[in-house]
Amino acid sequence: MSGADGHIDAGSRARLEAADEFVSLVITAEPFDSADARRLIAGLDAGLAELYRPEQRFGPNLKPDHLEEGRGTFLVARDGEQAVACGAIRLLDPISAEVKRMYVEPGQRGRGVGKAVLTALEAAARQLGVERLALETGTFQHAAIALYKGAGFTQIDCWGEYASSPTSICFEKNL
Repeated sequence: MSGADGHIDAGSRARLEAADEFVSLVITAEPFDSADARRLIAGLDAGLAELYRPEQRFGPNLKPDHLEEGRGTFLVARDGEQAVACGAIRLLDPISAEVKRMYVEPGQRGRGVGKAVLTALEAAARQLGVERLALETGTFQHAAIALYKGAGFTQIDCWGEYASSPTSICFEKNL
């Protein structure tokens, strides 16, 4: 999952070009309840609250203990000292994991930050022995859907708590 220095072994550093500026990201595993994680998750939840009713928002179901003891990881992307994006994976079974809590701050969107976080999550999943990633997103999150399709995810039938939500769309990718 991470090296001795706390950095993700694969995909931890990304240099992204957007227009005439460069973004230098460092993506590391951090506690799900760190101050930066809480701030990013609050931004994610606020944005989702503008689009979906409470019963259509499933991210808050992820708890810190879902990621402990090798059952997952939470990553934070930083541009310099500023935490600008996050994402998590949690094991569903020994060879499958779910992508959760993907978020990029609005001012960082469209610059490849989400793709870098997703790539780092895939690398972390491989380190956990995961062969398949699954995820749920909302039908109104067009940029997220485009990101996942562009990264090789294919649409699948929703499962579990997502199956009854009319605004859920689910994807998977074999690693």
